Amino acid sequence: MDEVLSVLSLAKKAGKAVSGSFSVMETVKARKAKIVIVSKDASDNTKKLFHDKCAYRSIQIVEYGLMDDLGRAVGESKRTVAALTDENLKKLLLNKLNHGE
Repeated sequence: MDEVLSVLSLAKKAGKAVSGSFSVMETVKARKAKIVIVSKDASDNTKKLFHDKCAYRSIQIVEYGLMDDLGRAVGESKRTVAALTDENLKKLLLNKLNHGE
């Protein structure tokens, strides 16, 4: 597992991450999401939906990994989308994104 997915896994274990379209959308609507991660192999409709909802609420969104990768990171089978609810973990994730690729 790479460093970005390790941060997501750590956040999930700490109770600072949610995954799955419904849960993430609820977190976004409640403005509790600090950053949203959408898998690169998500459908165009899913990507557009989350990009639009996050843009409206000024929540950062990134495309990273595949559904299998995100799922493995949060202990599920496949996940199209996940969100972090902690500002410090968001900063750590962005740091890994910017230096890891």
